[in-house]
Amino acid sequence: MSSNPILCGAHREHPALSERVGLPAPDEIIKLTLILRRRKPASDEHPITSRFTHESLAEAHGADPEDLQAVEEFAAENHFTIAHMNPAARTVTIAGLLPALAAAFGANLELRRAGDRVIRTREGDLQLPECLAHRVEAVLGFDQRPVARTYHAVKARASQSLSYTPRQVAQLYNFPTNTGKGQTIALIELGGGFQSADLKKYWKQIGIGNVAVTAVSVDGAQNSPTGDPNSADGEVVLDIEVAGGIAPAAKIAVYFAGNTDQGFLDAINAAVHDRVRKPSVISISWGGPESSWTPQALNAFNAAFHDAALLGISVCCASGDNGSSDGSDDGSDHVDFPASSPWVLACGGTNLASANGKITSETVWNDGADGGATGGGVSTHFSRPWYQAFTTLPVANGKTALTGRGVPDVAGVADPNTGYIIQVDGSEGVIGGTSAVAPLWAGLIALLNEEIGKNAGFFHWDLYSTLKGTALNDITSGNNGTYIAAHGWDACTGQGSPNGQAILALLKTLIA
Repeated sequence: MSSNPILCGAHREHPALSERVGLPAPDEIIKLTLILRRRKPASDEHPITSRFTHESLAEAHGADPEDLQAVEEFAAENHFTIAHMNPAARTVTIAGLLPALAAAFGANLELRRAGDRVIRTREGDLQLPECLAHRVEAVLGFDQRPVARTYHAVKARASQSLSYTPRQVAQLYNFPTNTGKGQTIALIELGGGFQSADLKKYWKQIGIGNVAVTAVSVDGAQNSPTGDPNSADGEVVLDIEVAGGIAPAAKIAVYFAGNTDQGFLDAINAAVHDRVRKPSVISISWGGPESSWTPQALNAFNAAFHDAALLGISVCCASGDNGSSDGSDDGSDHVDFPASSPWVLACGGTNLASANGKITSETVWNDGADGGATGGGVSTHFSRPWYQAFTTLPVANGKTALTGRGVPDVAGVADPNTGYIIQVDGSEGVIGGTSAVAPLWAGLIALLNEEIGKNAGFFHWDLYSTLKGTALNDITSGNNGTYIAAHGWDACTGQGSPNGQAILALLKTLIA
């Protein structure tokens, strides 16, 4: 047995209810993503008062050149290939024969049948070669299990008594009337695709010109619409049509990647460090219970979101559609990741009723066990961030004080019963879910950025100190299972839904 050091936080079990069907092919070539330590730690204790360029971030907090050299030497000695290197993101992709890579990192691999798929999965710990010990913080790519999910149900518009276009939602939330010109909104997608004919028809239907939408391939993934609106197509098109409907002059860059921890992180890093398209805001509508991730992955993703904050890029994440349990059946409450990262804007969901262009009521979205409910709760992995220092977190089981990162931060309409009118795969329907709230807030941030003249970036301190109570609609009615809405922050809808013009007025004085 190897005496190489164990990689902290990498332990996995094979998927529950999966069946062993064999071993991976000995001649298979795979790619691994190695995440390296920062050359100098980046502070996470205080508000971000100055922002980095991509160049200065790489110089200050990117990978140490000695660590990069160590990986190159390790690869050469073991006949592996360096497929990609990103010093700013601290990632190195190495390629080689699967058995050799598995031996180098002590990976115990099997082919397992999970549902209707046969995938490669990993069990046990990973080990680091001595030359990489203390240099590498995560190794992703051995395991092919899906790590994220998205929830959306396409309903016939005729069956809905109340539904909105994104433009109507923007008016109800008093969004600025500019268009997001000069901004790029990045969307992270882990499956499905869009059809240009659907988008052109939709833009015309809601009365705007064609929105510039570009598909970006990550790790070979493509824009691959299935033709089924209930597939991942519904998520992809929902994100595009909500973000584009809110900020029609912004450019939409859709980063397609595989639904694994490796593919997901590679897509996030591709967007954060994209010096060509230069996104100012990123929207993510995919996630999974925090408990289903390895600690090494949680920390690697969180560091990528920290990079985004340091660069002045806002990241909006859906908080989940399965209430306080986040769909887990162990009887405990769970928060959704990546919404639980302290460096993202976690977006919860509401039911929004209106009449004559005005909001008449807004409550926590909760349609019961079969209809979905907004995610929210308290992280068991990430500690309470400084901007939530004065936030009252809920008490678990009536007695245990919770001390982690509270989710969500903000909210918006998500209930499919008051959902968004969408055109997907040749048909019109109504879609809901917190999957819609992340691109809603991303579109708003694009408008804010244009009006302010600079990126709002990571504005959580302002959100929790100045914007709350004055620029957000406090939601005080409803629950998502365990947690109950209340005045101020709560674990259902955070600080509330947006009053766009009021947010703009305050941020102009705080940021400009």
